[in-house]
Amino acid sequence: MRKTERLSVILDQVGLQGTVDVAALAVALGVSGATIRRDLQTLSRNQLLVRTHGGAISNEAGDEVPTRVKAALRQAEKRAIGRAAAAFVEEGSVVGMTGGTTSLELSRALAQRRGITVVTNAINIASELVGHAGIRLVLVGGIARSSYELVGPAAEAMLANYHLDIAFIGVDGLTPEEGCTTYDEMEAQTDLAFLRRARRSVVIADSSKIGRVTFARISLISGVTDVVTDRGARPEQLEALERAGVRVTAV
Repeated sequence: MRKTERLSVILDQVGLQGTVDVAALAVALGVSGATIRRDLQTLSRNQLLVRTHGGAISNEAGDEVPTRVKAALRQAEKRAIGRAAAAFVEEGSVVGMTGGTTSLELSRALAQRRGITVVTNAINIASELVGHAGIRLVLVGGIARSSYELVGPAAEAMLANYHLDIAFIGVDGLTPEEGCTTYDEMEAQTDLAFLRRARRSVVIADSSKIGRVTFARISLISGVTDVVTDRGARPEQLEALERAGVRVTAV
């Protein structure tokens, strides 16, 4: 396994569990403890985790994985999801996009398209798209979160003035029973506003989010028309979503 792949696995474990152990990682990845310690030092220098005796822990409290850590996780899967989701966008469409690292990959896939309008509440997505001649960009204002998203009543009031042909939202959890969930209740309400203003509503989420439930509900599953994810999701999870009436695309 290459170093970049090991680093991604380590970050994934820190993001999901909050802590990792050198000995356990060495066995799981088939490398020496010294190699794992060097990998942890690399991640620590980049402030992606905190070294401890015998391992490492997440560098931020709480359940939500920091955005800079999320950006390093499952990059290939998120890129594939972004490209697949971009195929849903027709010429002349008005596209709503919430924040998130998968949404960022979608914005990159759309960057060279022409004749579309993108409405987003994410500063980093706006930065990715601003200046592209073929895209009309609308940035929704609000209270800034560490995820680079602008949320709250101001964002929702602005969205109420727009009609979206299609909306893409990122989630932290998705199940047929509990629908779409995230960690922040204010973010959940702004995400819901995007869904309500769209004719077609698409969840873009890597397979680690499927089958999970987090703190704040964004929407019941009935508020979603499509899900785009990767093939790491278990077949029974995808089948359950389809039985709930959602079109599922796994890439």
